[in-house]
Amino acid sequence: MQIPGAIDPVPVPRAHVVRDDGRVEIIGLTKVELREALVEAGIPEGQAKMRATQIWQWVYNRGVTDFDGMSNITKDTRAFLASTFVIDRPEVVTAQVSTDGTRKWLLRSPDGNEYEMVFIPDADRGTLCVSSQVGCTLNCRFCHTGTMKLVRNLTAGEIVGQVMLARDSLGEWPSPPDGRLLTNIVMMGMGEPLYNFDNLKKALGIVMDGDGISLSKRRITLSTSGVVPMMARAGAEIGVNLAVSLHAVTKEVRDEIVPINKKYGIDELLAACAAYPGANNARRITFEYVMLKDKNDSDDDARELVRLIKQYKLPAKVNLIPFNPWPGVGYDCSDDDRIARFSDIIFRAGISAPVRTPRGRDIMAACGQLKSASEKVSRAELDRRAAEKELSWDDAA
Repeated sequence: MQIPGAIDPVPVPRAHVVRDDGRVEIIGLTKVELREALVEAGIPEGQAKMRATQIWQWVYNRGVTDFDGMSNITKDTRAFLASTFVIDRPEVVTAQVSTDGTRKWLLRSPDGNEYEMVFIPDADRGTLCVSSQVGCTLNCRFCHTGTMKLVRNLTAGEIVGQVMLARDSLGEWPSPPDGRLLTNIVMMGMGEPLYNFDNLKKALGIVMDGDGISLSKRRITLSTSGVVPMMARAGAEIGVNLAVSLHAVTKEVRDEIVPINKKYGIDELLAACAAYPGANNARRITFEYVMLKDKNDSDDDARELVRLIKQYKLPAKVNLIPFNPWPGVGYDCSDDDRIARFSDIIFRAGISAPVRTPRGRDIMAACGQLKSASEKVSRAELDRRAAEKELSWDDAA
């Protein structure tokens, strides 16, 4: 349908995601891209800015998925938009709820790839754990996702789509200014966010936009295993909170369990943390530390962690994570009394070191357990995949 006064359409640029039926996906377009897409589809330039503002508010503030619901846009224009664009959500393959209230969704993209997201409710907050890749670039040996091949990066729309779907499920439209159930986002799902920087930046910009979802950057945390060259850029261009998957304090152990340490060592990583824009005592860097029995949990490890934090004068807290097992893993969780002792040493040095309560273990939704499909893979195959990933890091950076 051609709307009154419309110009002849021009081809949609490749940067826009186009479905098989020729319609352009709106979720994932920035405000500028949305306006440009409207012009390119045939909306007169004089109307495009106004229409883009209207659509943005309906989509990201009110959560509509059908142009017919946009009551301040004329009927003919709504019909034209519906024939040219699509407002979609990820396909839900399965949705599970843990005994502790944690929710996990297995999602499928139009090309058949699958990824997961998790919502963790607490008394004072609700946190959505968002994925950035199908599979993972890295191969952290205690992480289930790390055993997967990297299939591809998620698009900006697929990242934002996880937030939209979660808010659908929680009934959080229109965007409430107060009393939200989904209060926080952590980029801690499948994948290494900093190896999908451009899509991540674009997606979080949409999530933080004040005319839509309007989630403060102080409510968003980006977790990295230590992609040092991208950390300063993330702080300057995105400005969200930083979490670092440290997990060990010696080269030998971190090389084993977080192999990206072979490329960017502990000292280089901590120097990048010290230089992270916006880090201060009010916005501390979080160090994630999974507790592995007889691997990284000794008193000496705790003391070395304190020494490193103080050496680099880092405004930091340490999240101690009891290891969440998965089939075939070669590590055990530290004993409760060992974790408590480790935490106490750090606390006594004046650094916060809470022990994270495992959530969603019964549905494989806990930290390090996300994996989109069951595979029976030999250790030799896992080692081969790990070697391939390490060779790819230079290209990914």
